[in-house]
Amino acid sequence: MDHVKRYHSTSMTVNGKELFIEGPISGSELATLRFDEGLKAFRVPEQQHEALIEIADLPEGRIIVARDGDLVLGYVTFLHPDPLERWSQAKLPDLLELGAIEICQSVRAGGVAKKLLEVSFLDDAMEDYIVIATEYYWHWDLKGTGLDVWQYRKVMEKVMGSVGMSWVATDDPEICSHPANCLMARIGDRVPPETVVAFDAIRFQNRFLY
Repeated sequence: MDHVKRYHSTSMTVNGKELFIEGPISGSELATLRFDEGLKAFRVPEQQHEALIEIADLPEGRIIVARDGDLVLGYVTFLHPDPLERWSQAKLPDLLELGAIEICQSVRAGGVAKKLLEVSFLDDAMEDYIVIATEYYWHWDLKGTGLDVWQYRKVMEKVMGSVGMSWVATDDPEICSHPANCLMARIGDRVPPETVVAFDAIRFQNRFLY
């Protein structure tokens, strides 16, 4: 399928900072920006910057950033699921994973995450996809926020729910390994029924247990 990417942007003020929210942006555009040192949830900022440049240049890859000038303070990524995860088994071209969403502590709790997702879904092409997010508590910044796992999950559900993503059941072992983990999904308006059936089949691979 053709992976159409339509650029959108907006701005917002958080803690005195004028943030510009934009995307999807290309790898070359992302390479001109700097990553704030607080963006270290997944790997050191320099390495994460390089990883996002690669994702941005994938046919299906989408990077939306929140920046103060040329300094990136938050981002969200969309790409096909990792080949090592069950979500890639059906090889669905219209299945995207919200791979990461990260916000610097200096602008956290200011609605930046919701705004990043809002801009992401302004592109009508997103109605052609099922978008999933795998939420694992070990990726959450419990220490930095002071929240427990259930409070943090409630926050994540609210943020994801702002663009129509909702909790869906699965028997995936990693997600089932802790009750706070969850799978969230949004099915676009133009996703064909056969894709939904294939997605349901990979959500549940151990039906004999139920």
